[in-house]
Amino acid sequence: MTLLWTSEDLISAMHGRPLGDMPEGVGGISIDTRTLQKGDAYFAIKGDRFDGHDFGSAAMLAGAGLLVVAESKLPALGRLSVPMIVVDDVLEALGALGKAARDRSEAKIIAVTGSVGKTTTKEMLRQVLGSSGEVHAANASFNNHWGVPLTLARMPMSAEFGIFEIGMNHANEIRPLVKMVRPHVAIITTVAAAHLGNFKSLTEIAAAKAEIMEGIEKGGYILLNRDNEKFGYLKKKAGDLNIGHVRSFGEHKQSNIRLMSSKLGADHSEITARLNARDVVVTIGAPGRHIVQNALSALGAAWFAGADMDKAVAALAGFTAEKGRGARHQLSVGEGGFTLIDESYNANPASMRAALSLMASSQTKGEGRRIAVLGDMLEMGKFAEKVHRELAPAIVEAGTDIVCLAGSEMAHLADEIGETLPVTYRQTADEIAAWLVDNIQSGDVVMIKSSFGIGFGKIVAELCKKFAPQSVEVAT
Repeated sequence: MTLLWTSEDLISAMHGRPLGDMPEGVGGISIDTRTLQKGDAYFAIKGDRFDGHDFGSAAMLAGAGLLVVAESKLPALGRLSVPMIVVDDVLEALGALGKAARDRSEAKIIAVTGSVGKTTTKEMLRQVLGSSGEVHAANASFNNHWGVPLTLARMPMSAEFGIFEIGMNHANEIRPLVKMVRPHVAIITTVAAAHLGNFKSLTEIAAAKAEIMEGIEKGGYILLNRDNEKFGYLKKKAGDLNIGHVRSFGEHKQSNIRLMSSKLGADHSEITARLNARDVVVTIGAPGRHIVQNALSALGAAWFAGADMDKAVAALAGFTAEKGRGARHQLSVGEGGFTLIDESYNANPASMRAALSLMASSQTKGEGRRIAVLGDMLEMGKFAEKVHRELAPAIVEAGTDIVCLAGSEMAHLADEIGETLPVTYRQTADEIAAWLVDNIQSGDVVMIKSSFGIGFGKIVAELCKKFAPQSVEVAT
């Protein structure tokens, strides 16, 4: 087993108290007994729904090398015959270990935030930087108060690049996390009306995103979307923080990473981008105008992180969209098949419009139709009815033939569309799934989009279960 941490270093970083016969070290860090690997350190974090201390026995049976537990919980764990490191607070101990991982690392660190495209950009960076050296990044959207320190704590000393996604739905959430990550390059993908219910305005959202600049290492870079309406605000914020390297990406003629031309295909895009004074032709292995923006930011970050740019450009051809974020399935129905676009992971007004544009660029076959399957956008607060109704023009412009809606807020959109298009409205995702199973026909393009909490992922699962795959264009 290759050691990620020695026990001595774990104890020192967390100021913990060892109990039992400590192993030489651990091969990984786990907070979930279902995925724990033999030899991992299991951190018994107390969450909103579960207390990790209740799974101490499961961690031991799964082969944990040691447990990290809270002093107050120790009496209930005394019967476990596994080494332990006792700390005051397990989550704080994980944060301390994350900081220690950052302190010992010589990797170039990149942090990504933004209202849309964080995870896609992170995965693009994994792809492009992987051609230049060893990359460390989370395999999921671990972008919150436990996900960021966990990802840091898992970073091996051998990593040459570290990529960290940092999310937020309130002010003051990014600030403490970015001060752990201390990036050499930070990206704000865009500022849009996400989590609008927790903010009074788009400017407040921009201010919260700008917190990522506060942790940038001296001499580091901030990379901003030059096409976004809050670019000027963010650039001023960067100036106030004395960040010397403010760079931009987009179509704007003053962008440092500038989109010169693009050809958007149904399953990929071909673009020409200007990096400094050099024009490069780039093939992106996933479709969508919004994906192009993410690719520009990834190329810029790779450039500023010192990657081999010829290899980085070539690597983008191998990028594919992820499950819930544009993954495509070709499924059989009748004598032919249909295209299923899975955008079920999350939704806000900006990403809804991007997904509709993606559907519009996808070709139907024969008598096929474009079917937009949309669920509620959550965390819109008092703006909820307004932003849902405002989707109607984008739906029409996308060449939508049928609209399927579910959720209490989508009832407003159903009213707004009226008789403009055929609308099927149901209360739940299960009911929408049943309607689709009965009504999908050969040649259709079906795009599914909602906030994660609405559960539209189950619609994707049901369609993939009911209709045999012709081929799967992305790894899920």
